[in-house]
Amino acid sequence: MNLRTLLEPLYFRILRSSISKTPNHIAIIQDGNRRYAKEMGQKTGFGHRQGANTTEMMLEWAREFGIKHITLYAFSTENFRRNEEELGELFELFKDRFLKVLTDERVHKNKIRVRMVGDKSLLPADVLACVEKAEEATKEYSNHYLNVAIAYGGRNEIVHAARRIITQVRDGTLSPDRITPAMVEANLYGGLGLPPVDLIIRTGNEYRTSNFLPWLANGNESSVYFCAPYWPQFRKIDLLRAIRVYDQRKRSGSKPSCP
Repeated sequence: MNLRTLLEPLYFRILRSSISKTPNHIAIIQDGNRRYAKEMGQKTGFGHRQGANTTEMMLEWAREFGIKHITLYAFSTENFRRNEEELGELFELFKDRFLKVLTDERVHKNKIRVRMVGDKSLLPADVLACVEKAEEATKEYSNHYLNVAIAYGGRNEIVHAARRIITQVRDGTLSPDRITPAMVEANLYGGLGLPPVDLIIRTGNEYRTSNFLPWLANGNESSVYFCAPYWPQFRKIDLLRAIRVYDQRKRSGSKPSCP
């Protein structure tokens, strides 16, 4: 056991005690699954499965810290371009984890509502069926919200919202001069009513937000935390460091430098 391992619990306690403000809504870009698998000498599917396990742990940490809304960037519209083998592995993983919601005691004990954010028309029918079962099983819950962005693209989402509004104008049910930012927001994300994003986290040493929730994140000037670990390596202390970035910004009124 090295010195860092010995000191980390103390550092964690000091770090946590220094935080007074916790974000309501965190959006996470879970990057690095494939690179992690490659470095471990494993196939891509191994990285995705390990990443899914990290997601489950992270949800427990977030609940412990009092975070009400979590939105995960699991699969973008561009990801459909990946090879058939990887797509098959990902779709099987999605089905497994959405069906797990039905029997996961933590979901029902903590009343976590699970929802998909994205273009459902792009999903294979068997994957969509599993998604809808999870949504139906948790639709009455409101203590916590887990939003999983699948077949999602920020620009695509805004285009869909524009089409909905244009349809209302053409039908005569909406006057153009009544279009407001609030109305646009109401037509985003399938009408789920997601709150503004307070903090974006991206793992894997990538320094971009990849068109993720542009209206709710960029429009809200959310805090951003980039970190080096691949998503399967993400730890509780990494989440706490991200929350510290948000806390520092809220208290100072300006964006702090990354730790």
